[in-house]
Amino acid sequence: MDFWDKVMLQRCFSDIHKAKYKSLLTALLNFAAAVVVLLITWEISIKSFDIQGKRSILGINNEAKQIQAEIKTTLPTPARKCNLYGVCPPQHFAVHVRSGAANIVGPKICFDGKIIMSQVLNNVGPGLNIVIINSENGDVEKSAYLNMKAGNPEDILAYLQAIKPGMIVIAASFDDVTTKMTSEMREIFVGMGSTLIQSVKYRDNWVFVGRGGMGNRSSFEKQAPHDAKTNLYEGWPMMVEVGGCFPRS
Repeated sequence: MDFWDKVMLQRCFSDIHKAKYKSLLTALLNFAAAVVVLLITWEISIKSFDIQGKRSILGINNEAKQIQAEIKTTLPTPARKCNLYGVCPPQHFAVHVRSGAANIVGPKICFDGKIIMSQVLNNVGPGLNIVIINSENGDVEKSAYLNMKAGNPEDILAYLQAIKPGMIVIAASFDDVTTKMTSEMREIFVGMGSTLIQSVKYRDNWVFVGRGGMGNRSSFEKQAPHDAKTNLYEGWPMMVEVGGCFPRS
């Protein structure tokens, strides 16, 4: 083989190698491009799924909040009764009782959101203003003012003795409750849960909520002693009041 034949042969091998390298490089580039496209597609899909998931979660949360708001606006808000600060729980009655002030301003008794006795209603008077409530249904059995200054003690005692066990008893003083008050009357209130009635004196202000004949101590009771040193009005103590949620039974 002469020199030129060798040169031509080397050129042929060189061209073959170049073609192989070029083909391999093209394949590698195509593969790399395919991988890049795949990665880009995968990333776009992940982001799209994440966005849709967030939108779905936000949509569910917004829908839940909207439903809660609709329920709140649909359900009636329980009303506060007798000017109490809150709403009484089930099986409780709202009650607020205020004594008279001196012999000028009459007492006021509110039960379950309704004013039962007041000066505006013109059904209060000097002495002991009292309301009897059926504890099972909350109905007012009777209400009256017992004239403890000029009334008949026997009639007053009979009225108190007729109160049935379990009845809710609400009492408020006006002017004076002691002139015709006897020890028997005081004992009846002790049996209703009063712890202060034995110490109530002339012109003392006194309010009370208890239960007839049960003997359980009541926390619904206040007294303002008549004392020249502490009287708020000339010759009269300050007005007293109690309020809260009284259990049905």
